[in-house]
Amino acid sequence: MFTYEVNEDLYLRMYTVDDAEELYNLIEESKDYLREWLAWVDYNTDVEGSKAFIEGTIKSLVDTGGFPKTLAMIYKGELAGTIGFNEINRTHDYATIGYWLSEKHQKKGIVTEACRAILDYGFDTIRLNRIEIRAASRNKKSQGVPERLGFTKEGIIRQVEKVNGEYVDHVVYGMLKNEWKNGRS
Repeated sequence: MFTYEVNEDLYLRMYTVDDAEELYNLIEESKDYLREWLAWVDYNTDVEGSKAFIEGTIKSLVDTGGFPKTLAMIYKGELAGTIGFNEINRTHDYATIGYWLSEKHQKKGIVTEACRAILDYGFDTIRLNRIEIRAASRNKKSQGVPERLGFTKEGIIRQVEKVNGEYVDHVVYGMLKNEWKNGRS
């Protein structure tokens, strides 16, 4: 199974169907918190739905040529959230990172460190040239991640997502491979 150690407290790994109940419960515990920014939260209605999601992430390995797109963030031995590539475009070698973190795991630097690892993985292993992060324009916590990592704020996509019946704008941040490598050396 794919595992990527980030630091002594945090690692990323592929989900397995055995994670379905823990994933379902984690989302349920943070449902009110997550609902503000994530349109899919209310579709998390049972363990079987989480299992189907996980099975879909496993099947997506074929589409990506064997690269996992969706990873569990495991913090101090406990599932904390999900990070991965919402999209990988192999024709143009770019991807878009998506992430969510449970309410109880906030303010520990987990997502920033996980993104740092995903950037290394995306640029070094998948051999991408560009990686984006998009965040709702009012979601300052989520915008803080690419800003801390040195992404370039490239613009706003207007009313690109419907969350809780309201259209929201996304702020688009971009990082190029050479910028990441130059900033890391």
